[in-house]
Amino acid sequence: MENFGTFRELEYKRPDFGRISKELSVLSGKLRKARSFDDVKEIFTRAEAVLVAEYEAAEIASIRNTCDKSDEFYENEVRYINKKGSFMQLRMLGLIKALIKSPFRREFDAEYGDFLTKKFENMIKLMSIWTVPADIREGNLGQKYSKDAAMCSTTFRGEECNFYGLMKHMESTDRQERKEAFEAWAALYESVSAKLDDTYDRLVALRVKKAKRLGFSNYIDYIYLDRDRFDYDSRDAERFRNSVRDIIVPICSQLYEKQRQRLGVDRLHYYDEALVFPEGNAVPIGTKDELVEKARKMYEEMSPESGEYFDFMCEHELFDLDTRPGKHLGGYCTFLPEHKAPFIFSNFNGTSADVDVLTHEAGHAFQCYMASRTQKTMLSISSTSEINEIHSMSMEHFAYPWMESFFGEKADRYRYAHLCSALCTIPYLVAVDEFQHRVFEDPSMDAKQRRAVWKKIEGIYLPWRDYDGNSFLEEGGFWMQKQHIFLYPFYYVDYALAQICAFQFLIRDREDHERAWGDYIALCKRGGSMGYFDLLASADLASPFDEKTVRDVTDSVVKIIEEFERKI
Repeated sequence: MENFGTFRELEYKRPDFGRISKELSVLSGKLRKARSFDDVKEIFTRAEAVLVAEYEAAEIASIRNTCDKSDEFYENEVRYINKKGSFMQLRMLGLIKALIKSPFRREFDAEYGDFLTKKFENMIKLMSIWTVPADIREGNLGQKYSKDAAMCSTTFRGEECNFYGLMKHMESTDRQERKEAFEAWAALYESVSAKLDDTYDRLVALRVKKAKRLGFSNYIDYIYLDRDRFDYDSRDAERFRNSVRDIIVPICSQLYEKQRQRLGVDRLHYYDEALVFPEGNAVPIGTKDELVEKARKMYEEMSPESGEYFDFMCEHELFDLDTRPGKHLGGYCTFLPEHKAPFIFSNFNGTSADVDVLTHEAGHAFQCYMASRTQKTMLSISSTSEINEIHSMSMEHFAYPWMESFFGEKADRYRYAHLCSALCTIPYLVAVDEFQHRVFEDPSMDAKQRRAVWKKIEGIYLPWRDYDGNSFLEEGGFWMQKQHIFLYPFYYVDYALAQICAFQFLIRDREDHERAWGDYIALCKRGGSMGYFDLLASADLASPFDEKTVRDVTDSVVKIIEEFERKI
């Protein structure tokens, strides 16, 4: 069902969970009695269609809720779907168990891949009637966090600003303006910190209780399985963090020291970090609509596949890019499976980050577009986030040759700043990961203790960080600005793992573009049809868990940064 108008024209219909429940129950019964694989395939296809329709309705409600957190209708719809949908998972569980026990499972695996049934087996371990109430409360707490953060705003120099609006002022060439914007930004978080601490207290308690109710000794073991991390565990993640600490952190310290010298300041404070050049960072040329048109031209020139995809996005207006009061923070890409349509959400703020959206989130969208037209089931379109972020981050690097269109004569400055940022963000990514491990190793910690833990971790991975005496941040309040900790637990190291792989595509692209792009498209098409290490191997990507990989990749990236530096 790809033929439709625009996203705004899509009709939202509240899912009829009573009807859906009955249909799934009937199909589960038929599956248990199936006499041939053809019967199994037909029943599976019908069940998938039911679930796809439910999922699409939920996504439409969620998107419209994030576009305006003050819209009570969609806020209530999201709460309703969260509640009823959690119970619906139990109906899915019956279907999955019937499929796993089917005498035709071998034929099913041959048709759809045995990784899908491996995920089904994992779902059985993680679903229970006892966890449904906890899932509902967790979803509602996530809604509360999102609304509390989205509704924050302040007047800065006569302009009504949310967090994203303030961030552009933190790239000003006027240091006093940067400092004032930083203080206003920190003050916003401090003003809502009691609410956020309370919400996180409740989330931690809920998550621990749910894991223990399912028989796990701790939440960490539970969440690794919940994120389909079959191929590595927390010890591997710790080894990766250690590689980052030993190899990447010292290089980032050197890059920030160079930046301090360029800016001509005695100490590099947090509000200086975003300003790469004293005369100003490269900023995109053009309005939002003009930037989208430039992106369209870029993707049309990049390849026939990417051109077709982006034309589809523009034709159906599958974007919401403007920053507005009451809009959910951040950016994301999601997917409407009935229409095989990605959707990109962001908060443009007039900085280079706007172009990053048109490459990063568009990379996610491109992958969804390709895999949905390749995979035999919608359940195999998306992979784990460690793979999904390779798609997005690699697209950022594949787009480098077109940056003159967006930044004119400052394109080299953008490429230099972007690559430095890609490398220097990795220590922060693993810092967030270590913080979450520490929290759930001792979930009894209170808000003050969590801040102390964050402050200590900052000293390890971000030794250059200086908050210029801001008491809220100096005591460890910075952690709560990361929404992933609240909404997507343990989803952040994924970016760091993926970046090491995206760097490999960048290095390969400079050596052999046709091979690099071919490997990338093939990886996108495979979606989530294979496990993590199998997908890496299929694209000839070395594992980030190997310290040698981190060292070799980092050495190559540093040489490219030095090459870019000579051009600016």
